[in-house]
Amino acid sequence: MSYFSGPWGRTAGLTAGAALLAATAACGAGQAQGAGGDAKPQVMAAFYPLQWLTERVGGGDVSVVPLTKPGVEPHDLELTPRQVVGLAEADLTVYIKGVQPALDEAVEHNAKDKGFDAATVVPKLPATGDAHEHEGEAGQAGHSAEHEEGEAAHAHEGEAVSYDPHLWLDPSRFAIVANKLGDRLAAADPARAKAHKDRAAAVAAELTALDAEMKRGLGSCAGHALVTSHAAFGYLAGRYGLEQVGISGIDPEAEPSLARLAEVEKVAKREKVTTIFTEALVSPKVAEVLAKQVGAKTAVLDPLESKPASGDYLTAMRANLATLRTALNCT
Repeated sequence: MSYFSGPWGRTAGLTAGAALLAATAACGAGQAQGAGGDAKPQVMAAFYPLQWLTERVGGGDVSVVPLTKPGVEPHDLELTPRQVVGLAEADLTVYIKGVQPALDEAVEHNAKDKGFDAATVVPKLPATGDAHEHEGEAGQAGHSAEHEEGEAAHAHEGEAVSYDPHLWLDPSRFAIVANKLGDRLAAADPARAKAHKDRAAAVAAELTALDAEMKRGLGSCAGHALVTSHAAFGYLAGRYGLEQVGISGIDPEAEPSLARLAEVEKVAKREKVTTIFTEALVSPKVAEVLAKQVGAKTAVLDPLESKPASGDYLTAMRANLATLRTALNCT
C-alpha cells in the first residue's frame, strides 16, 4: 500500500454498506453534551497528530473520534462501514489528503463539505524524498498558503498527490494548522467560537515555542545529514537546516533499490554519519545493515504517525530533538 496509490475498490463497497447501515442506525451514536447542555460537535481525526491537535483546539467542547488505532501505520487504515457512517454524520473530519487513500475517498463521497484537509492551509514540500528547504522564519511559512488553499482538496479523485504529507513534523506549519482548525471549529460551533479560537491561539503559541526550542537546539551541529528509514522528515530537515537522506521514499513500505542503497551508503560515508535513524512502526532491518556497512549505530526517530508510548506530540518532538542533538553532535 502506498501513500500515493489510486482509489481502493473496496471503498465503493464501504460506501454502499455505509448507506445501508445509516438507514438502519438511529442517527448513529448521537452528539455528546457540552458544559452548557448544548450538543458537542463530533470531529473525526484521521491519525494521531491530527487527533492531538483537534483535542487541544476543541478542548471539552468537541467530541473527537480517532480513526486510526495506536500502533497502526496510518496508510494501512481500512475503514469499516460504521466509520464511513460516522464521517457522514460528523460535523468535521480532520485529515491530510495523500496519507490514507481510503479516507480520502470516503470524505470525497460522504463528507466532502465537512472535511478539513490540513495540507491545504500550509506551503508543502515536494515528494522527492530528499527535500531541503530554505524558507526563512516561521512566520513566513504561511506566505504562500493562500494560493495553495484547496489544491489538495480539489485534486481529481484517485489522482496521486505530488507533495510530502508529513507536515506535522514542522511545528511552525502545525501552528498555522492549529489556527485554521480553530476557525473551522468556530464556524461549525458558533456558540463556542471564541473558545475554539482562543484554544487554537494557545496551541499555536506552544508550537511556536517548540519551533524556537528546536531551532536553538539544532542551530549548531557538527553533522547535518539525516539518514532515515523512510523520507518522513523532509519538513523537519528543511526547517532546521538539515539534509534528509531517506533509505526508502515517502512510502515506508517501498523497498529501496540496490542503486538507492549504494547512493545512501556513499552519502553516509562522505558525511561521516554516526547514526542511522529507524522508526518504531517500520522494520529496522535495512537500516541496521546499512549502519554496519558505514560503521554507524542506529537510533529511533519518531515520525509521530501513531501515539507515542508515553507523553504526547510535544514530548515526542522534544525527545526527537534530544536524539538529534546527540546523533548530530550539536552544541
